[in-house]
Amino acid sequence: MSVAPDVHQAEPIPEAARVAIEELLQSGDLFRYTAPENAPVSLLEAEFAEMIGSRYALAVSSCSAALFLSLKALGLPRDARVLIPGFTFAAVPSSVVHADCVPVLCEVGENYRVDLEDFEAKLDEGISAVIISHMRGHTSDMDAIMALCDARDIPVVEDAAHSLGTTWAGRNIGTIGRIGCFSFQSYKMINAGEGGILITDDAQLAARAVIMSGAYEHNWKKHPVLADAFGKWQNQLPLYNLRMSNLSAVVIRPQLPELNRRVRDGLVNHDYVAARLESSPYIRVPAPLDPERRAPDSIQFNLIDLDDEEIRCFADAAKRRGVSVQVFGQSQDNARAFWNWQFLGEIPELPKTRAMLMRACDVRLPVRLKREELDVIADILLASVTEVTGPVRAYGT
Repeated sequence: MSVAPDVHQAEPIPEAARVAIEELLQSGDLFRYTAPENAPVSLLEAEFAEMIGSRYALAVSSCSAALFLSLKALGLPRDARVLIPGFTFAAVPSSVVHADCVPVLCEVGENYRVDLEDFEAKLDEGISAVIISHMRGHTSDMDAIMALCDARDIPVVEDAAHSLGTTWAGRNIGTIGRIGCFSFQSYKMINAGEGGILITDDAQLAARAVIMSGAYEHNWKKHPVLADAFGKWQNQLPLYNLRMSNLSAVVIRPQLPELNRRVRDGLVNHDYVAARLESSPYIRVPAPLDPERRAPDSIQFNLIDLDDEEIRCFADAAKRRGVSVQVFGQSQDNARAFWNWQFLGEIPELPKTRAMLMRACDVRLPVRLKREELDVIADILLASVTEVTGPVRAYGT
């Protein structure tokens, strides 16, 4: 069997970024508000908003910062209850806590999507806002979620950290709720090492977020598209200083034209590996919902009819062969297993979500991988499950 590819190596940053970085270093203008106009961060915001289809965009230090600012911009009172999926990254409940709100967790099914029955039941338990995490790009039923929330006048924030390029019924994920938040961390479709951006069509929300992000004194005037919305908020809001630097922006901007190609290649790679893995009766890759078109740079699958020890043995066997498989529920420090979020204090019982996480596997599939590299990964995963189950084990036994 061939050597497994390095799935942690990112695509090279486009040459245009290198040129822009050198110009920026020569100017020394790394702070987004130094230039009187057309700072790289400002240009990024305009370009991203046009690309994604929103009126306003605010680039910040991380997607976690974007989520935090979203909740603050909504003006939620202290201890407001914010409903989130039980399957998400620890940064999501952390952002809720950071905003002085209380995370409320709902169940997630074996297809990684929000369990709508549990979601609706908890929505009527004094919920002030909702964050929907499109975890690893798996999009929950946004038509149903928005209908339920709109009927109760509950704002929805989309955590689209993993979903840049994903669409729902032709609309870009992140543009469906009141606010959408994206990540530029290294393992995302666009890589700046760190960074995030929030989008909205609501001028007042955008203006509040801009000031709280750190547009102190009159720096908010360098957001001219929002000029009419700022007056009432100056000196009325705290400054959290979560700005993006110009250096991050010049790394991101040349990658925006690459997004469509990366989305296309990522989906082709994902579906090819998924078809190969499903030749095993012990592996199931959840199908997308009908309106969903994913933009994956990883693959998730469930192990079927294996017990906890067999699942651990499968992951160990794959690792020996060179492929790292993250089983979300099989470690004491995985930040995506809700029972590890001890900072919440009392951990709720979510039996459906727990059962899913104990057998849900995650493998990176960078969009740069070639077909032969994908075959090596698929071969290793299939060989590893065969090692655990045995070639003659009957399905379901």
